[in-house]
Amino acid sequence: MSSLSNEEILRYSRHLIMPEVGMAGQEKLKAASVLLIGAGGLGSPLAMYLSAAGVGRLGLVDFDVVDHSNLHRQVIHATSSVGKPKVESAKARIAEINPNVEVRTYNEPLNRGNVLGILKDYDIVIDGTDNFPTRYLVNDAAVMLGKANIYGSIFRFDGQVTVFDPKRGGPCYRCLYPEPPPPGMVPSCAEGGVLGVLPGTVGLLQATEAVKLIIGQGKPLVGRLLLFNALDMSFRELKVRRDKACPICGEHPTIKELIDYEQFCGVGRGNEEAHASSGAEIDAVTLKEWKDAGRKFVLVDVREPQEWEIARIPGARLIPLGQIAARVHELDTADEIVLHCHHGSRSARAQAALGKFGFRKTYNLAGGIDAWAQDVDPTMPRY
Repeated sequence: MSSLSNEEILRYSRHLIMPEVGMAGQEKLKAASVLLIGAGGLGSPLAMYLSAAGVGRLGLVDFDVVDHSNLHRQVIHATSSVGKPKVESAKARIAEINPNVEVRTYNEPLNRGNVLGILKDYDIVIDGTDNFPTRYLVNDAAVMLGKANIYGSIFRFDGQVTVFDPKRGGPCYRCLYPEPPPPGMVPSCAEGGVLGVLPGTVGLLQATEAVKLIIGQGKPLVGRLLLFNALDMSFRELKVRRDKACPICGEHPTIKELIDYEQFCGVGRGNEEAHASSGAEIDAVTLKEWKDAGRKFVLVDVREPQEWEIARIPGARLIPLGQIAARVHELDTADEIVLHCHHGSRSARAQAALGKFGFRKTYNLAGGIDAWAQDVDPTMPRY
């Protein structure tokens, strides 16, 4: 006797008539549980299509609220959801798509204290995060628990997808990326941007891999890294082998318990102290007071030209971060210099770079131009 109701048989009828799925495959989907790490760009298509496909239980992990800047790509959320927790917004949308799906939400930051307890209740983990500490955390926890980890990443026009599953003889994330990049070396989507439709493509590839794993059909992307470029509309595939010396999934693992991933990736307290020691900070209100008082200083905007076109602080001079070293001769070490970017991270790196050239009177605008728009000029567009 099938576990599917008459309503479910009608709903999934186009699956049921496929020999690769059929009643048996659909019942596997109904019995399956999938954990989505992130309810944003990748999590949106993942949640919608996996729920529509009939995955019985979905877990949503995210500790963020919906923002206007999310809406061009995080299509599970609506304008009316701005300000609401992403997991609650996504849960409401899933209920509209398929009320048969059980949704569990985790509106909390994922860390080494809770990750094993959350992951253990799911068959498959799908990584839709955008930061390195969480990627290493999810990878290590998935390996320890023997869970398949379907990985995806996006940036501007490029995407990557693979399935990390040492249990099937494949590699893990550490086999592909043994060490994280230096802090700030790889810009985030907030700094570099992302084509709005790109997470739809990459997220659907991840969802396809999940369905294949659940129903046991096809050839999963284990040991294969799929690279997608939207500008060229091209796909490339790279072979990725399991590293026998990998510290977590190798023949003689040295990582026996979860570590401090913020520290491992250099984005913890030590890195913040390094930024703080490289120069002073100034807030937007103080900068406005300096301008009003006629204080002499040079305001340098280290964002990209396309960001400059969106908004700019009056009197600023544009020198993108990547051009600082080549154009350092345009600045004078005798001047007070205030640097700013979008939120403050790139200007902190510019401040450190200028310090190596002997600039000692530099200030980083805390919160960047976004803080200026919030605290000084509310008419300025935010992005």
